[in-house]
Amino acid sequence: GGAGKSTTAAALALRGVPIICEDVTPLAANDGEFSILPGYPRVCLWPDSVELLLGPPDALPRITPNWEKRFLALNMNGARFADAPKELRVIYFLEPRAEEAGAPQIEEMKPGDALLRLVQNTYMNQLLSREQRATEFDVLSHVAAKVAFRKLIPNKCNGKDANLAALCDSLLQDASRINGRGPRSKPLSQC
Repeated sequence: GGAGKSTTAAALALRGVPIICEDVTPLAANDGEFSILPGYPRVCLWPDSVELLLGPPDALPRITPNWEKRFLALNMNGARFADAPKELRVIYFLEPRAEEAGAPQIEEMKPGDALLRLVQNTYMNQLLSREQRATEFDVLSHVAAKVAFRKLIPNKCNGKDANLAALCDSLLQDASRINGRGPRSKPLSQC
């Protein structure tokens, strides 16, 4: 919580990138491939994120009248919703902000490290039985073997909008390389 997942998703949505889900997503397995299933067609944001993205903190409607959290419908302000399952090719883990001059940066992850992070980031796993937990671990092991993993490291500076724009640029460039739609500007290390 508070890492910037929803803000980053909303920033990408406002660039016209179709968003399939904001926070939690189910995976579907089919012949050894994994797909992401669509979530709800909106991104929920706190007023400071709304202000960062759109100007006034009340530029978006509230989720409910008695709570400050707002939502960006994925059919307004140029935002788009991906309403069909999509093949899962890469997972980015949003890391704590870094003060290094090179940030934002993207680093490849080894499958073993990625598996540990996946296990830490599953939802409601405390409700699973021992057998269900073993099945979940097996599925996550297959995901770790099939999918690319990256650490996405934002920078920590005063010009937050420029940093978010640079973060989105880096993310889109890397995703394009993974999807085979663009040349690599610099080689990434091998796992």
